[in-house]
Amino acid sequence: MSSEQTFYDLVGGEETFDRLVRRFYEGVREDPVLKPLYPEDDFEGAEDRLRMFLKQYWGGPSTYSQERGHPRLRMRHAPFVIGEAERDAWLKHMGDAVNELQLPAEQESKLWQYLVYAAHSLVNA
Repeated sequence: MSSEQTFYDLVGGEETFDRLVRRFYEGVREDPVLKPLYPEDDFEGAEDRLRMFLKQYWGGPSTYSQERGHPRLRMRHAPFVIGEAERDAWLKHMGDAVNELQLPAEQESKLWQYLVYAAHSLVNA
């Protein structure tokens, strides 16, 4: 990866992160552990926020910060009870979504390692 090319660019940019988040939320909408954590009328908003965050984190547009400020992930997730069951369900659906991207092994590993780290860091119960 050159110093000018971000991970976001390397994996396919906007289209890749759109696919990732869309597939992830397909699973979440049907999950008995995760679905109750989302207001029924805000699935689209949650999907948009995750998509913007991941794009920005990996070197894409800074829309997330422009619209919402600093990510403060732990603070934003504090109102929700996130235990091992929620973490594991989140990782299951995110894993399915990552697998469907069919990224090269090195890129998939880098993305997955971050997602696992993030999921573990948000456990608060």
